[in-house]
Amino acid sequence: MKLRYSIKTAVTGLTTHKSRSALTIIGIVIGITSIILVMSLGQGAQNLILGQVKGLGATTIITLPGKVSFGPSMASQTMNDSLKEKDLKLIKNKTNVPHAKYVMPMVVGAGKAVYGSNVYQVSVFGSGELVPEIFSLNPDRGTFFSDQDVQSLSSVVVIGYKVKQHLFDGDDPIGQKIRIKNNTFKVIGVLPEKGASSSFDDTVFMPYTTAQQYITGTKYYNRIVVEADSEANLKSTVQDVTITLRNSHNITDPTKDDFSVTTSADVAATLSTITNALTAFLAAVAAISLVVGGIGIMNIMLVSVTERTREIGLRKAIGATGKDILTQFLLEAVILTASGGIIGIILGATLSYVISIILTSVIKLDWSFVFPWSAAVLGVLVAGLVGLVFGIYPANQASKKSPMEALRYE
Repeated sequence: MKLRYSIKTAVTGLTTHKSRSALTIIGIVIGITSIILVMSLGQGAQNLILGQVKGLGATTIITLPGKVSFGPSMASQTMNDSLKEKDLKLIKNKTNVPHAKYVMPMVVGAGKAVYGSNVYQVSVFGSGELVPEIFSLNPDRGTFFSDQDVQSLSSVVVIGYKVKQHLFDGDDPIGQKIRIKNNTFKVIGVLPEKGASSSFDDTVFMPYTTAQQYITGTKYYNRIVVEADSEANLKSTVQDVTITLRNSHNITDPTKDDFSVTTSADVAATLSTITNALTAFLAAVAAISLVVGGIGIMNIMLVSVTERTREIGLRKAIGATGKDILTQFLLEAVILTASGGIIGIILGATLSYVISIILTSVIKLDWSFVFPWSAAVLGVLVAGLVGLVFGIYPANQASKKSPMEALRYE
């Protein structure tokens, strides 16, 4: 029996029992759909996160207090008070860090912003006047505060888009005064809308000296941002900042550093590793349904062998060999699973595309649809392999049936 005829016979056998064939491949469809959905959304999330991190700039260096760790103690380490005014002055000194173009301290706080009867929870970023240069974050109305405002502890703020929307209800916020922690601040600028993927929309910027005085009540910094004068000097600048801080803190053993110096590329690499691991884990969980689907196919195929005993006997009586019967039933299993794989890929890609549209248009995330070609190809191959593996036993059982006994079967 030629392979072409075997395929035709297998397809005929499957189309004769359409409902049973459809129910059989549901497990495979669900498994492949889940894998495509997880892989597509995982890559989309990774692109979104890495895009935000890379938006910091290729030459941006961030110095944090404490050791950077993704363990349970990360929060307490990040709030370490190891970065002080003397550290800022040493890093600004060109003798210590010759290729530092910009150096800016930042403090982080939070509070409720109040204007009239409107109240909105905001993040407070105390910074220097260099935010527009370092983060490319320019107000679309008003201006950013100046170095003079920083030195004089001016009570001025630049607010994010959502802060404006919630507090001012369409009124012009420039020149108005808001209260945060019972202190009054004058609004001098409004940032453009950045979308749900950015925290700047919920942020209030003020001079870091003002934030330390009226919001956090601290004398240390939550981070010191350094921008190298070129990408070529980025590595040497990181080394200079590290050495400067170790000398400042009298640290001779690098394992005892009470600070962390990282670049946007370092952060992107770490986040990429984490997102890849999570995506792989979720895809592996989704793949379990493929095994379940394979077992379901084996059970259905065994039932099919029993129901088609007379058909098997008739084929053997007219010359079909055990190998022909084995090939036919194996092909039926592989066709079922491969069809389920293709349907699952189409369904998974469609759902991923719809979700990406919702995230982009409704939630305002800068989300891009990604079709995981490697996962799609692998999905079809794995689905076919599942059909082959779980179809061997029922196909083998069918091939062993005696023609005489099969023809007498009722």
